[in-house]
Amino acid sequence: MPTRLADRARDVLYAVLVLILWPWVKLLFRFSVDGNHHLAARGILVAPHRSYWDTVLLGVACGPFRRITFLARHGLLKNPLLGPLVLLFAVPIDRESFGVSDFRRSVAAARRARLVGIFPEGTTRPGAQPKAGAVRIAELLDLPLIPVNIVPHGPYPPRRFLRIPVRFPRIEVRIGAPVPVAELSRDLAPELPRSDRHRALTGRLMDRIRAV
Repeated sequence: MPTRLADRARDVLYAVLVLILWPWVKLLFRFSVDGNHHLAARGILVAPHRSYWDTVLLGVACGPFRRITFLARHGLLKNPLLGPLVLLFAVPIDRESFGVSDFRRSVAAARRARLVGIFPEGTTRPGAQPKAGAVRIAELLDLPLIPVNIVPHGPYPPRRFLRIPVRFPRIEVRIGAPVPVAELSRDLAPELPRSDRHRALTGRLMDRIRAV
């Protein structure tokens, strides 16, 4: 019962935050969303990671009543602004040394949550290689992967606030059709080692995202 009450409180707080952010995101980014009908009852949202704005944009795109539980870099807990939000709405993981305990926490969160948000690169640094965590969790729990492409029309992330004028690009969030791991695995050689298979599936998933 205490867990259910805590989850309901998080749902309410999340909805309030999204409703507060929605008009600002709409105004600053001239924001649009395509493909809301693809949001499954449960699934793993997978999007590329280029900016801290990505989390806000995904939350607003999915709406106040579809709370997303994000996987977040453990180091964000030290950030005075983002740390409390990570504790409330995310599962902190060690991206650099992702271990068994990180995977178990991620799986437990995916079992409980309606939507899990994963940025496969795990960092906003350009050139980072995507990790296979989303595919592994989806395969284990038989959850669909929902590809999401955040498409900026202009420089993204926006210029820093200390620079005047601040320029925000127009943003489209495109939500693709849910794809099961079995569909991604089609025509993949069955004799591939597990690590190579997960790497190949992650590559195919990223291709799906870019194609949305």
